[in-house]
Amino acid sequence: MTLKLGVPSKGRLMDKTFKWFEDRGITLAKSGSDREYAGHVDGIDGVELVLLSAGEIPRELAAGRIHLGVTGSDLVREKLTAWDSQVVELAKMGFGGADLIIAVPDGWVDVDTLDDLDAAAAAFRTTHGFRLRIATKYHRLVREFLRDNGVADYQLVDSQGATEGTIRNETAEAIADITSTGETLRANGLKILSDGMIHASQATLFRGRRSEWSQDQREILRQLLTTLGL
Repeated sequence: MTLKLGVPSKGRLMDKTFKWFEDRGITLAKSGSDREYAGHVDGIDGVELVLLSAGEIPRELAAGRIHLGVTGSDLVREKLTAWDSQVVELAKMGFGGADLIIAVPDGWVDVDTLDDLDAAAAAFRTTHGFRLRIATKYHRLVREFLRDNGVADYQLVDSQGATEGTIRNETAEAIADITSTGETLRANGLKILSDGMIHASQATLFRGRRSEWSQDQREILRQLLTTLGL
């Protein structure tokens, strides 16, 4: 039996994942054209490459359809309930870094912390008659973070497009989104709360817990981790 390794199927995340493995003596490559989602692995026996979107990989790991997977640590935490009971973090890979943060308009001069946001949310509801809206793609992570920090009087609104533009479009009053440099936030007149860091994400190699591993698969994993220096 083989081990199935799920890797992002395109873009910089795929390229950097391939490079990370190559630097450690294992070659990953797509088979055939760029439109194909099959691949092969050289440098170790018994590992099968599966190319998926980064967003699919957490669920495939949790379901046991792949054994190992490379994806953003933010995606695992967002998509999997009690994520660490479903997957094991094997290695932080040192690329794909981005911070999930909460940001508000620059013009909110009195709002710099989560406590300030909580007070502003209460005042907003009193003034406008509905809860302050926070636009995000990361509902689970944001809800848990705000709950743990005592912010209650808000509502999350789903944003699958350019989240930074929701405030200008008057569909939200604040946002929770991924940022690498902060340039897009600044360009849209937004500032990050001083204690508004929700999660510092990066590409991470995970192992699923659900799969029933045979002795052969456990031996392949041991050899793979040894080759990778883990």
